[in-house]
Amino acid sequence: MTQRPLLPVHRAFEAQARRTPSAVALESAGAAVTYAELDARAALLAAELRGGGVGPEVRVGVRLERSPELVAALLGVLKAGGAYVPLDPGYPEERLAFMAADSGAALVLDGTPLPPAPSPARAEGENGAGPDDLAYVIYTSGSTGTPKGVMVPHGALASHMAWMQREFPLGPGDRVLQKTPFSFDASVWEFWAPLLAGATLVLAPPGAERDPAGLARLAARERVTVLQAVPTLLRAVLEAGGLERCAALRRLFCGGEALTAELAERARSATGAEVVNLYGPTETCIDATFHRYDGAAGATVPIGRATDGVRAYVLDGAGEPAADGELFLGGAQVARGYLGRPELTAERFVPDPFAGEPGARMYRSGDRARGLATGELEFAGRRDDQVKVRGFRVELGEVEAAHLHLVVQPPRELQLPRGEHARPVAAAVHARPRLPRERVADEALRGQLRPPQVPARH
Repeated sequence: MTQRPLLPVHRAFEAQARRTPSAVALESAGAAVTYAELDARAALLAAELRGGGVGPEVRVGVRLERSPELVAALLGVLKAGGAYVPLDPGYPEERLAFMAADSGAALVLDGTPLPPAPSPARAEGENGAGPDDLAYVIYTSGSTGTPKGVMVPHGALASHMAWMQREFPLGPGDRVLQKTPFSFDASVWEFWAPLLAGATLVLAPPGAERDPAGLARLAARERVTVLQAVPTLLRAVLEAGGLERCAALRRLFCGGEALTAELAERARSATGAEVVNLYGPTETCIDATFHRYDGAAGATVPIGRATDGVRAYVLDGAGEPAADGELFLGGAQVARGYLGRPELTAERFVPDPFAGEPGARMYRSGDRARGLATGELEFAGRRDDQVKVRGFRVELGEVEAAHLHLVVQPPRELQLPRGEHARPVAAAVHARPRLPRERVADEALRGQLRPPQVPARH
């Protein structure tokens, strides 16, 4: 029997909005937006975008702070058939300029107020985006010195969200805190999981993820039932105190870094919530494996077993299955590749000889893993010099290139699209002798790199 294709997330949201139009879809700073209102706002934006030529495979930059407007923009781009490119306003201007140009964004949504929501009763135009068309492009750190855009299609995203609802179902009583920066792919499920299930998306204020004590107070006050945190942040929240007052919390997701058993146990004891360890590179659409923490773990919590949309292989240097080796990931959640980087795509997205499907590919993660007696996997480090800082991937080659840029890059200007206006962004750094050398380097690097990439010492 032929399996029916999964609905793309924007269509699944529309179906939910028809089922529960008056339910609260999102809350932000005390204001509530219903499913019908959010759907209508996004539909109006989608119509404008389609009128401007946005459709399948057209990338649209989104440069907005965490807000109802951000959610409506992401949804509106998908409704129009386009693919969104997160442009975090907190990133350095040079990095934003590069991503906007490299992605080929047709336009950038940068804060123009959305028009008032029309009547929920309206005709919805078909956008024609299929499962192989792009849903979003997220940039990650690049080993060659420049960020690389990971192209994730609708089919991969739909597969992941369907698995998540089966494995960790949400319902109308759930309240999910969205606090992960949307330039980080772990944010993707935070946006869509509640909105596809009739739950409420609670938007943390911009920058809330940098205030551990405030984050615990927010989760308690907003009666959050599902929370995600990288281990570094989780430890900081526990040490700041207050997480034990989150009486409604029933599930705590961790990921982005190795999770120690000690930290998982502290979190479970403090909250009574189920602790789930998630693992997955951006190239396999958010999460590729998972483990429900049950107290039976060694020093670190296993990364578990593959999600429904993923095939996980541990292979040796000859490409044969092994007990300890590099982790390769295949299946429905594998991304299309890197935007405009065919050589790198061919290097990292390789034929899957175990799939039994013509054209099947698998992603070579660069992570080492070993199999456990339980049939699950544990993380065993990296094969290269990539590191994680607060859950963010940092390629040391990119940091090194930025250091070299301080002395060898001639002055130039880049144009960053911002609505109807573009302004020049200085891309070169000129040393100022009156400042200490380390301060000059620090300021210069903060103008090029994300905060987690800036070294503490130079």
